[in-house]
Formats: sequence, C-alpha cells, structure tokens
Amino acid sequence: MADDGEVPASQTLDRGIRVLEHLATTRTPQSIATVAAAVGVHRSVAYRLLRTLEAHRLVERDAEGSYGVGLGVVGLSRAVRRTLQAAATPELARLVQQLGMTAFLVVRDGAEAVTVNAVEPRDSPAHVAFRPGNRHPVELGATGQALLIPEPPADDDRAELVAARARGWASSLGEVIPGMRAVAAPVRRPDGSAAGALAVIFVDQTVDAGVVGPVLVTAADRVSDALG
Repeated sequence: MADDGEVPASQTLDRGIRVLEHLATTRTPQSIATVAAAVGVHRSVAYRLLRTLEAHRLVERDAEGSYGVGLGVVGLSRAVRRTLQAAATPELARLVQQLGMTAFLVVRDGAEAVTVNAVEPRDSPAHVAFRPGNRHPVELGATGQALLIPEPPADDDRAELVAARARGWASSLGEVIPGMRAVAAPVRRPDGSAAGALAVIFVDQTVDAGVVGPVLVTAADRVSDALG
C-alpha cells in the first residue's frame, strides 16, 4: 500500500493488493459488498478486481459467492522463498525417511503460519496428508511456536513457547488439527531471525517428542547453514 499522502503509480494495482491484504487478514470468505467497503470502492469495481484476481487463482470463490485467498498465492510464496525451499526440500525427504512421518516447511506471513511445502511417506501404511496452503494463527501449534522461538521473550509469552525456547524445538497436540501431534524447529537466517520452520505431523500418541525434537533441530540447523 502506498504511504499516506502518496499517490500510487497504479490505482488499479494498489486496489488489487489491498483486496488481497484484506482477504488475508480476515481469513474467512468475504462477500463482494464487504470487500468493496473494506477497500473503499464501489461494488462494481470490487467485483471486477475479484474476478481478475480469480482468473489468476489469487482468490477463489466458494459456493455462496464469497471470496478468499486462492492457492495461486502459495505459488508466488514458493517463488519468493525458492532459496529456502531448495535448501529445505532434501531435509524434508530425509525426515520422512528417518521418522516415517509427513514432513513440511512453514513460513510466517504476518500473523499466520503458512505451509509452503510438504513431503509424505510413500511406503507407510498410514500417514497424515498435509498440503501446501494450510494456514493457522502463528501463536498456535508447534510450527507457530517454532517460528516465534528466535524472537525476544515477552512477558505474555505462553508457557509452551517459553519451554520451546529453552529446548530449541516445539511440540503440540490438537492445537491446529484435532488429534494430531506436531513437532517443529526453527530455520534461522544469518541474523538469527526465523526464515521458517521444519515440522513433522503424526497421530501416534506413543511417539516420544523428546526423541523427535532433536532430529528436527539437526535438520533445521542444516537448512540454516545452507542459507548462511
């Protein structure tokens, strides 16, 4: 969005970006009228913007005619973070082979954690299917905690995050998907900030997270080294 008082070079592009920002922030399908009001344009203008974005798969329409962020945005995210993905993909495959669990890469998008790549076991009789594009609030789940581990501690940090920082990896049960367990560790940029997080998701309640966690840390550290 243009700075206050600055006229954007392309008003149409500026409006389209604001539509995407609104849909990403709300996280729930929005009617054309709601989008128009949020962006400050006439309903007919909002309709044209949404249809154009839909044609490029950047937004998608549900059965009720409301709009949400489309999977095309995930593709753009992949391209922007291609270096991270290139470094992480071999480690995801290694985690699948070593642990027999679905492994995935998550990055932060504002207040959300977004899955941008996932690798599933090929020879497992049963595993959790997890697809790119999944989003959830960054404060929830092992992946969200892992993305927050490198940040400075705050007085209102959850006890789970405090514990995750102390050991270097995070775990959760049912916070994002009911009944599912996850373990995650942060991938760090050279400056120490979170570039993303590697995670595994599974159902088996007998698995010792204390064994899986260090495996994730080792894998995430290798990706961090590749980025540095």
